[in-house]
Amino acid sequence: MFDELGYYLLAGAGGEGPATLMDEARRGEQLGFGTAFISERWNVKEASSLTGAALAVTSRMRIATAATNHNTRHPLITGSWATTMHRLSGGRFTLGLGRGVAAMYAAFGIPAVTTAELEDFARVMRRLWRGEMIFNHDGPIGKYPLLYLDADFDEDIRLAIVAFGPKTLALGGRLFDDVILHTYFTPETLRRAVRTVKDAAEQAGRDPDSVRVWSCFATVGDHLPEEVRLKKTVARLATYLQGYGDLLVRTNGWDPAVLQRFRDDKVVQSIPGGIDHKATPEQIEHIATLIPDEWLEPAATGSPQQCVARIRKEFDYGADAVILHGCTPDELEPIVAEYRRNHG
Repeated sequence: MFDELGYYLLAGAGGEGPATLMDEARRGEQLGFGTAFISERWNVKEASSLTGAALAVTSRMRIATAATNHNTRHPLITGSWATTMHRLSGGRFTLGLGRGVAAMYAAFGIPAVTTAELEDFARVMRRLWRGEMIFNHDGPIGKYPLLYLDADFDEDIRLAIVAFGPKTLALGGRLFDDVILHTYFTPETLRRAVRTVKDAAEQAGRDPDSVRVWSCFATVGDHLPEEVRLKKTVARLATYLQGYGDLLVRTNGWDPAVLQRFRDDKVVQSIPGGIDHKATPEQIEHIATLIPDEWLEPAATGSPQQCVARIRKEFDYGADAVILHGCTPDELEPIVAEYRRNHG
């Protein structure tokens, strides 16, 4: 198995629905992926249910959330869920946390997640998994008279964080086991992110090599039909630009004027929801004219050989591991087969 390779179950909006997850998990393990990631959407992609299903039908591959949100469940529910998954699977579960999308949180009446909350929550989880009884906790995640799971616990459960900005990256280096980056990070952004994580780990007295940084890397080979490729590249990036375009553009040092032209475009404005989920093929073709090739370059595209060569560059840029993002295991099979042929 390739511990350094991961993929997403129910990639994108979830494909044909949650029932396909079991086959995708089995198939990914057959292909040799080290980790399968589960992202959470509040429709039919509820993370705890999907995690249990994925762990139940696999025996070697790690299953990680990337991400769920700490503030949508009571801390004891999350702690119990993680421990249940950990023991159910013989230690193959990673609890991955993220901030969520601020605009969606605001619409649903849920407070935005802060870096301090993520740190506080991670420390509380570590204590609960060591069997501690926490009295009168009063921290960024809230006030709790008692937090307690089981005095017999001594669990070593991996914690991951999905990180974008420098503060969250540094938190990942200080306290987490895995740091998962965002798609369409340029090589320069990837190098800078890895350096931020590793420096923070070292300053915290940790072994920098013990913190695994994942490049989340769009991987869409040309063995797929063009319409599908456009949906998984152009439409996917366009959806990120809809949700948090300013952050992505600022992080990569891209031209904000291009983002403004994208936002002002009448076709973009006419789409009721995420472009990757709602746009027609004709609309996506038009949107492709709005996004510079440079913005789409941080991705593995072309033949399986070209995809593998580009994936290997992510390791050269500093990534410890790479998530082949955006495709199902069957869609990734030619690329993984080529990676296997040229491994080492």
